[in-house]
Amino acid sequence: MMKALIVDGYVDEPALLGVPPYVSTYPRYIAGAFLHAGIEVEYLTIDQIREESRWLEPSEYDYMVIIAGLSVSGHYMGGTPITLTELKKLVQTNPYPRKFLIGPIGLGYSLKGGTTALSTQLEEIEFLPSNNLRLLWERINGRTFEGGEYEFIDLVAPAGAEILKKHPRFPNVICELELSRGCERRDGFCSFCTEPLIWGRFTSRPLEGLIREVKALSNVGVKAFRFGRSANIFAYGEKNGKPDPLIFEELFSEVSRFQPEVLHCDNANPAYMYKHRKAVEKMLETIVRYNTPGDVLSFGVESFDPEVRRLNNIQGDPEEILEAVRMVNAAGASRVYGIPRLLPGINILGGLYGESEKTYDINYRWLKRISDEGLLLRRINIRQVMIFSSTTLYRLNAGKYRSRKYLSAFKRFKERVRSEIDLPMMKKVFPTGAVLRSVHREKKQGDITYGRQLGSYPVLVGVPEWKEEDGNIVDVIIANHGPRSVTGIVKGRSLNRAGYKEIIAVEGIGKKRAEKLIISRPFRNWEEVERIVEDTETLENLRKIFSLEG
Repeated sequence: MMKALIVDGYVDEPALLGVPPYVSTYPRYIAGAFLHAGIEVEYLTIDQIREESRWLEPSEYDYMVIIAGLSVSGHYMGGTPITLTELKKLVQTNPYPRKFLIGPIGLGYSLKGGTTALSTQLEEIEFLPSNNLRLLWERINGRTFEGGEYEFIDLVAPAGAEILKKHPRFPNVICELELSRGCERRDGFCSFCTEPLIWGRFTSRPLEGLIREVKALSNVGVKAFRFGRSANIFAYGEKNGKPDPLIFEELFSEVSRFQPEVLHCDNANPAYMYKHRKAVEKMLETIVRYNTPGDVLSFGVESFDPEVRRLNNIQGDPEEILEAVRMVNAAGASRVYGIPRLLPGINILGGLYGESEKTYDINYRWLKRISDEGLLLRRINIRQVMIFSSTTLYRLNAGKYRSRKYLSAFKRFKERVRSEIDLPMMKKVFPTGAVLRSVHREKKQGDITYGRQLGSYPVLVGVPEWKEEDGNIVDVIIANHGPRSVTGIVKGRSLNRAGYKEIIAVEGIGKKRAEKLIISRPFRNWEEVERIVEDTETLENLRKIFSLEG
């Protein structure tokens, strides 16, 4: 039997994430194509290849497909995307297999914002466009696939679900589900965006095929899903340019039948939401009816500066964005275990054409207005743009990255947001005593173990004294806050048995109080604790987090 190797070098696109624990659509579709052709498939992540030094597999495989590329910048904990040097090493040390490359790396290579992507022309490998995987079918079968791209996806995706069993984090993964391709805008695209370049014109995926794929994924043991492969979730199934709340309701109700432990969303266009307000309000009600807590709708705001928005063809104006934030808060701010069901997140980009120092003052004022109004934001992502040669931004900047002039203003803005907006916002979104269910262990650094939930933009939680006997997945109670993360205590701890580092982690407890509490144990009731802490608010924090058992 012929064999194929899929190397997942991870992707991050405007509407697709594939860095663990997220699994993009690429490896599943590609595996399905090979399996449907009767070809055995092996699947390795780039992290596995690094760890096991599996750079050379002489004559073992007939085909090798490498998935790679970032077209938006991010910080990753679950894995490290493949570098251009590693890509070349894989290609050059494996001469025998027929090799294919797929993903945004076809547009260029960059691992961080604030850069212009490098060319990735490699003679030893065939590039497959992301929006036409039928070409892979034709290469391995020697004949044309008689049908459209979604007919092809609907054929191979259910078979490709099997590849998830080979993922090193299985079953603790979250699968991106494809709703659509491209951007629904009909008035041109944002100057910097790669979504229309990679995926072409906007098309929605037929619901029947999507549900068959979810069934197959559920059957192999996947329990976490995100509608991430979509530039604007509210445009799914639109008719004549208008959203369709009925098909949206059917989408969520059908997927929920498989009882996922996580069902989350990703991207939404605030200008589209404002324009189609009544329909979108119904669709927000649908999301909140079926989703799981901690969900996020990511708004590609990029800049609140009207002139920057105009020059970069970013749809909508700041007042419309503010109204979209209000809409999501009105629908999704209700809490489960103390955590809001659905909140907006805002993306801000530095380095856009036409920006000035004034741009960052404008950005700050609008974010402060949102905060002062009492509205909640799950997170504010502040990044620098990546420039790709195929974009309008590249042509506007004559191929040069020009944000260095305002880099100091960008940094001052970012620091100000972190201290003056992010920290108070984290305390509102994740109040002390709220419970994060099913936090997965990620890494240990010193005395702190870091973990995250499976979901859309899960908050990073640092947990002192997370013991091996607690397991790798625990419920955590919020105890303290930073601007981008929280501190939590494993649920079920007793103040009478808690460690020093757990007690001192609680907001309001300093070194002296922690020592006095430990010396004075055991406590029979909370009145005895109150005499030690001498502060009603701190006492209440302790009561939310600890019991007095033992």
